[in-house]
Amino acid sequence: MLPLIYHEGYDLHFGDHVFPSIKYKLIRQRMLAEGFATEADFLAPAPATDEDLMLVHDRGWISRLKHGTLSYHEVLQLEIPYSRPMVDAFWLAAGGSILAARQALQSRAAYNVGGGFHHAFPGHGEGFCAVHDVAIGIRKLQAEKLIERAIIVDVDVHQGNGSAAIFAADPTVFTLSIHQFNNYPAIKPPSKLDIHLPDSIGDDEYLARLRTPLENALDDFKPQLLMYVAGADPYENDKLGGLSLTLEGLRLRDDMVLDAALSRNIPVCITLAGGYAMKLEDTVTIHYNTARAAAAALERAA
Repeated sequence: MLPLIYHEGYDLHFGDHVFPSIKYKLIRQRMLAEGFATEADFLAPAPATDEDLMLVHDRGWISRLKHGTLSYHEVLQLEIPYSRPMVDAFWLAAGGSILAARQALQSRAAYNVGGGFHHAFPGHGEGFCAVHDVAIGIRKLQAEKLIERAIIVDVDVHQGNGSAAIFAADPTVFTLSIHQFNNYPAIKPPSKLDIHLPDSIGDDEYLARLRTPLENALDDFKPQLLMYVAGADPYENDKLGGLSLTLEGLRLRDDMVLDAALSRNIPVCITLAGGYAMKLEDTVTIHYNTARAAAAALERAA
């Protein structure tokens, strides 16, 4: 069974905002309604500690975020309303990605029904991301001597600029980002491998652009953990995206990444990142399909 990590506190309580943070609850409900999981299948994370967050982030940023002393500019850069539930949700997301990464090492794959906040930098947040849960998960497992090398495979429609910056000079973490070039962020720090895509690219070309670079990175780098930032926003009907992947194309994308890793005995920790479909139900479906793809990939790799 695919380990599923969830906490009711994942909802960032953004209210009327383009980021539908209620999606986490709806994904869980969908899993239960369709018999993919039972209540007992969900593991609840503890919040990450401040010390965990400071494996990646500056002490001052964590303190200002925690105590509500962000500057006006810092709040604007985040692009989300500040609140205590929002702060608590980010600490929980980081705890969830730590737990999911540990579970992936034990079970070959695990799915955090949240996380993927790849635009956060050590000293500031941006693009709806206050803390970089994916980087924190990697640093925590490295600190515990559970892994030495990790790869981030980021398929969100927006480049993983926080990931690129955090690990720019670190030979133990490989960052791969495949994204729409003419989209946020305007300034894209170089990942170890960036696949810049033109506007409106569809399923076949997207998959063709991803396959060989992904396989080469896994073969050459030989990571001990793959952190999969499985954004739903390359979808053709996404409000903040400009690519043209169908629901089937997104499922094939997930299959490609999961099979490439598991066939090489590389554990996969899945986080969700963005998703802003015109219909919220489509975003939920895309994220749910990623969980189904992971469960099926585990069966194929058994």
